Amino acid sequence: MTLPNGNGHDAQTDSDPSSGMPARRLSMSDNLGRIALRRPSFGRAASLRDGPRSRTISIDETVAAMSNLAAYDEDADVQLPKGASPREAKLPLMKENYRLLLAHLGEDPNRHGLINTPERAAKAMMFFTKGYDETIQDILNDAIFDENHDQMVIVKDIEMFSMCEHHLVPFIGKVSVGYLPNSCVLGLSKIARIVEIYSRRLQVQERLTKQIAMAITEAVAPAGVAVIIEATHMCMVMRGVQKLNAKTITSTMLGVFREDPRTREEFLTLVNGR
Repeated sequence: MTLPNGNGHDAQTDSDPSSGMPARRLSMSDNLGRIALRRPSFGRAASLRDGPRSRTISIDETVAAMSNLAAYDEDADVQLPKGASPREAKLPLMKENYRLLLAHLGEDPNRHGLINTPERAAKAMMFFTKGYDETIQDILNDAIFDENHDQMVIVKDIEMFSMCEHHLVPFIGKVSVGYLPNSCVLGLSKIARIVEIYSRRLQVQERLTKQIAMAITEAVAPAGVAVIIEATHMCMVMRGVQKLNAKTITSTMLGVFREDPRTREEFLTLVNGR
């Protein structure tokens, strides 16, 4: 997965870190223009068998997360992302399709409890997939900074909600991200925003893990990126094999995290330490 190039790759001169002057903010286009010169060579995702597993999520935590995901006042509208979206024009058609679905299930879409359900369901689905309306450039343009820091940066246990593209039911879990900066750093909250953008789409966990890693790679061209996701899939809990305690763990290790066992082990130790 590659990110769209930003417009206007104007050449700019970086400030000298030894001068003592404040670090200059870089735009997304600045860094995308430098990727070809600085991007390390990355391989396929590494296995987690070299390190300990992260803490499993209890069924109580899963149920609580599901409740938070779905809970809202019966008569309240689900808020959609701000700004115009071409997808919002499709809400009337989605609403009608949900009415047909209720009818095909044997329900009466006109009974009191279901009159507004098609509209609520359409808006909720639009919210669950709001990542389609957001781009990496929008959130990163003002949050990439020159910084002479070459030690590991980790943001762990980022809550994640996504929708399985095979059954249209949620999978829920936590994401841990680490990277080794290469002359510039990313605003910490933006790592969580990257997770949000890609998780709020129809997904499979394997692809989601790689997309998060590649987005950080394209943004700041670090020496390496590591991403681990541990999630509970409702398609395995509510249907099919119905295994309540099954967890799925996926990882993507790029650059030094894949090539250097000691760097990978340090990341796994820090992520799994409680």
